[in-house]
Amino acid sequence: MATTGNNKEIGFPPIHWDEEDLATRPMPLHELPRQVGIDTALAVIAAHHERIAKAIRIFWGSRDCVEYIQKLVMGGGDGFGKARVGFKPEVVSALMSLITLHRVEP
Repeated sequence: MATTGNNKEIGFPPIHWDEEDLATRPMPLHELPRQVGIDTALAVIAAHHERIAKAIRIFWGSRDCVEYIQKLVMGGGDGFGKARVGFKPEVVSALMSLITLHRVEP
């Protein structure tokens, strides 16, 4: 914070967090439970591309799921022979999140 010639402070005041305030702040995305991240990403995808979200739900947990998502991002189709002109940034972010969150079920 800068001071002026007469010692008055200008700019933003300092932020002080009390312990009781920390309990009510929103959780950062990286601290959310894994399933919340999966559900959130699938909801974003479903809002723009319902067929792709349905296919990901079907593949989820299998070895082919990450490969399918990677082909979606890097390819040019939807995996069903339908061409498209790319994804909106929020959809790409959701797809990349799913790649990170995916685990092969035994």
